Formats: sequence, structure tokens, C-alpha cells
Amino acid sequence: MSRKLKNVLVTGGAGFIGSNFINYLLGLSATGSKEFMDSGFTGRIINVDCLTYAGNPDNLSMAVKQKDRYIFEKADICDRKEMERIFRQYDIDTVVHFAAESHVDRSILGPEAFIRTNVTGTFTLLDVARKYWNVSLDNKRDDVIFHHISTDEVYGSLGPDGYFTETTPYDPRSPYSSSKASSDHIAMAYYHTYGMPLTLSNCTNNYGPYQFPEKLLPLMISNIRDGKNLPVYGEGKNIRDWIYVEDHNRAVWQILNNGRYGEKYNIGGENEWQNIKLLNKLIDLTAPLTGKNAEEVRKTIVYVKDRPGHDARYAIDCSKIKKELGWQRKMTFEQGLELTVKWYLEHREWMDRILSGEYKNWISENYSGR
Repeated sequence: MSRKLKNVLVTGGAGFIGSNFINYLLGLSATGSKEFMDSGFTGRIINVDCLTYAGNPDNLSMAVKQKDRYIFEKADICDRKEMERIFRQYDIDTVVHFAAESHVDRSILGPEAFIRTNVTGTFTLLDVARKYWNVSLDNKRDDVIFHHISTDEVYGSLGPDGYFTETTPYDPRSPYSSSKASSDHIAMAYYHTYGMPLTLSNCTNNYGPYQFPEKLLPLMISNIRDGKNLPVYGEGKNIRDWIYVEDHNRAVWQILNNGRYGEKYNIGGENEWQNIKLLNKLIDLTAPLTGKNAEEVRKTIVYVKDRPGHDARYAIDCSKIKKELGWQRKMTFEQGLELTVKWYLEHREWMDRILSGEYKNWISENYSGR
């Protein structure tokens, strides 16, 4: 393979995982730890983000200082003319497509935005890349690559046993996961129909710095700090697999360098936690750092009406990427969770800037009455 990986278009690069990916490529660590920042990337990053509620330029405060290597374009991936301009202007040879509406509860309250961004946006990017790169079954290329980021939620729900593999049939249960499943199928169709030099990855739950505060870990850390109630869906028995965001991004980078075109790779943390048990572990870590008594904090746990169609369990079999590409998770959960808790507690100003009226209204709308 002769992939260039020089002019890298990152979509959704101001979001949680995308911003951490950009920082990783540039050798920047939110926590100050350089232990895992070993990408070896020497090219240029063009970050395209339309800065919806979850996109935050503050996530890239270190990256903007590298003016020769980092460029920001405020644009909508559904805007074909803008995408065509960006491909031409920066001679894009690599696409890492993170941009997505990704919050399940928001997809239940307002599914239209998920169809637009996740389905139409992905199609637009694929089609612009196909035409700019002039790829077809008769003109295959190995010097460019389009990597599509997806989720384990497309597979549906597991029982108490078993794991999702790359061949698990899709069975999405929410407007979010169904829109991501649609985008996955469109991406693979472009590989088979047009010879698009494409790879795809499905990842489990990420955690780490810069995650939008309506997600489980930052929400609970913030509420513990502020003495607020800790809302838990149903009985808190849903199980998720957790991976530190930098481990996910190292996997993406290895796929970009060595992944086989037309292949998908599952990325998992091999680290399953029942929600209520994870919350109790989080309380034990966070309470002492905020001068609170863990047992008193536990009394603030409130069980709210469960999410419609709430999947019972996710668990990833990531043996393929480990065997084919030599990827291994480096961050232990204990180490990663401690870093994450400390980061949120030390960056209250970052979180307070995000907690706008829109976010507070959404929390009220989603949890009141449950």
C-alpha cells in the first residue's frame, strides 16, 4: 500500500472522539501524559465541523497553535459545494469520518437530525471523495483512504453471553443506531460498487477528556461534585464495554495505516460494566476528591423511567484487529477512569462553558417526569 496520509480530513473534529484523535495525531495529550502519544504522523489535518451543541473549539486549544499543521473549516458535511471546495483546496488524500449525531436520547426526541447528518452527510462525503479521487472498479487506488467511524450499537442487544463480531447481523434498536447502520451500509456499498478505498470500524463506549456532559461519566462526575441527584435508567443493570478514547484512536490510526480495504474492524475495551456498578465505582473515586462521603453520595442515586428500546448488553470481540494489525489496549480501566475523573474536576471552567441554557433545557426535558 502507498497511502499518503498527508492531507487528512477529519470530520466532527471538534467533538469528543474527533478532537482527541486530532490531539493524538499532533502528539498532544489532554491529561498531560505523553505515554501513548506515539502516532508518528507528520502531515496536515483539516478539521471540518459545523459546531452543533456537541462541537467545542476549546477541545483543540492546543492544536490551534500548530498553524502549519492544523486547519479548521466550519462547514456542514451535507453541504456538497463546501465539501468539494475543501477537497480541492487542501488536496485531501485521507478522510476520517467521525461526524455524527450520536446521543441516543436526543435521537428519540428528534430523529430527523440523525437521518440528515448520519445518512445524508455520510453519502455526501463518500460521493465527493469518489469523484475527487476518480475511483471506480476500473480505476482502483491504494494511495488514498476513507475511514468510516461507527458504533457497536448497530448490532443491537446481547443476552448475558456472547460477543459482537464483524459478521454479527445488524439489528439496530434506536433512531441513532439505525442511522449509523444505514451509513455503514452506504459506505460498504461504495466499496463494492465503486471501488472506494474504504475501511470501517465499530467501537464500543468511549470515555476520557472532552466528552459532552450529557454522557454518563461526565454527567455523574459533575453531579457528584455539585451535590445533585444521580439519575440511573431502569434498575441500572444494562451492561456496556468501555474503552479509553486514546486507545480507540490508536486503533483508528493503525487501520488507516495498515487496514485492508473493504474490511471492518471491531474495537473494544474488553471491559464490561453494569451501569450501577460503574456508578458506584465512580462515586468511590470522585467523592474523596470533592470532599464528600461516598455513602452519602450514594443516597443521591435516583432510578428514572428506562429509555425506550434500551439495549441490555454490548460486548465486543476485537480479536480481528488484534491479530491482523497488532493493536492492543494500553490503558487499564483503573488508570483511565482515575485520569478521567481528575480531568473533569480540574477543568470545571471547560464544563461550565458547555452547560448552556440549551443543554439545561435538554436535561430537564429528558429527565423530568421520569
